[in-house]
Amino acid sequence: MKKRFAGSMALGALLALASAMPAVAALAPGAVAPTFTARASQAGKEFTFSLADALRKGPVVVYFYPSAYTGGCDLEAHTFAVERDKFDAAGATIIGVSADSIERLDAFSADPKYCAGKFPVASDAEVKVALAYGLEAMAARPGMHDVRGVAIDHAFIPRTTFVIARDGRIVATLSSETDHLRPDEHVKQSLAIVQRLQAGKAP
Repeated sequence: MKKRFAGSMALGALLALASAMPAVAALAPGAVAPTFTARASQAGKEFTFSLADALRKGPVVVYFYPSAYTGGCDLEAHTFAVERDKFDAAGATIIGVSADSIERLDAFSADPKYCAGKFPVASDAEVKVALAYGLEAMAARPGMHDVRGVAIDHAFIPRTTFVIARDGRIVATLSSETDHLRPDEHVKQSLAIVQRLQAGKAP
């Protein structure tokens, strides 16, 4: 209990610091994507995801989302799972990132209605990765629950997708807030971009 309380205090301090800082914008195309490692889960199996390792294989779609087991995020995960073979054909890796605990993501990654074991999702519980990408998280409101009725006690990272070329440069930044994109449109647009990269065309 003490460990969990300490973790909550640390997250609260980090969010307070973020809110006290000047507003920052999501990293724009042309910027070098910050490399990161994070605890991740695919089909309920945990591992350490490394962006640097993934980029050695080809472009990477890093998509940040507010919370597993919520309407828009569930639709987005399901759509990525349905289209995963097309991303594979384009040589692209998908990684979802949220502030969900790894335990929540173990279930979400394996859930046949959502990730369905098709791609990994990573835990950014302290929102350090999100902040590195210029994204400011918001604290969950007291009493919030997911579609299963389970309490949500983690921060919400704004829905933003970064398409990163093999050389580590961001070639596209897609934001639901700025670009007014539905969750499934993040999937469609990022797929079109990696397909253009594979064809040697400008994104």
